Amino acid sequence: MRVDLHNHTTLCNHASGTTKEYIQRAIELGVDIYGFSDHAPMKDFDPKYRMSLSEKDSYEKEILTLKEQYKNDIEILLGYEVDFLNGNYILPEILNSKVDYLIGSVHFINDGWGFDNPEFIGEYKNKNIDDIWQDYFDAIKSMATKNCFDIVGHLDLIKVFKYLPKKDVKIIANDALKAIKKANMTLEINSAGFRKPIGEQYPSIPLLEQAYELDIPITFGSDAHSVDQVGFMYDEVVKIAKQIGYSKVAIYNNRDRKLVDI
Repeated sequence: MRVDLHNHTTLCNHASGTTKEYIQRAIELGVDIYGFSDHAPMKDFDPKYRMSLSEKDSYEKEILTLKEQYKNDIEILLGYEVDFLNGNYILPEILNSKVDYLIGSVHFINDGWGFDNPEFIGEYKNKNIDDIWQDYFDAIKSMATKNCFDIVGHLDLIKVFKYLPKKDVKIIANDALKAIKKANMTLEINSAGFRKPIGEQYPSIPLLEQAYELDIPITFGSDAHSVDQVGFMYDEVVKIAKQIGYSKVAIYNNRDRKLVDI
């Protein structure tokens, strides 16, 4: 079963290609279950990198129409990637939307610092790197305790520019992973990191091993923002998952999780 649940559309304002082109590419690659999870609108925050609330209905309608249109070729799922920033700015219309799953992601810490945006990379030099990493994983923990989301997006995104902690990452992330387990969330193995300076999947192998020990399930996402990124490095992330011990991948329908063979 080939699964790719984290993918975007042009509504996020930083992606290219039509939804049909993404689906056709997924079919070419033999993907069985393909999910659109574009950046959800937020309340008065970061409109440059996400759809507006006025586009929500048309987004959902388009994906559901494609789901029916391609039902004999591939299973299409509908979701959102929702930014968590101290629990603020999240719209109830998104949390209550009729979707298959919600990905909860942290892209901002310390009162709105977009740490994965190259425009703001200089901020890494203004604070102790271990403190930055702890702030990030504290935000992940807080997100998990809200019990609003199904999947944790790119768990250790904070490593994107290779500013790595001196402290053991397993210690830094321990409480966050325990909160993820308690919230019954799924951890995605996201291949986008291979396209970034860090040059590896999110999360790292040590964190995946830690998640496996805690019996936290996984799913896969290429985080595609262009057609050529669909299914990116899929075989590699599957290989990593199997080497750690995973044999099942999580899929969703109407917020209900099911584990199927990888």
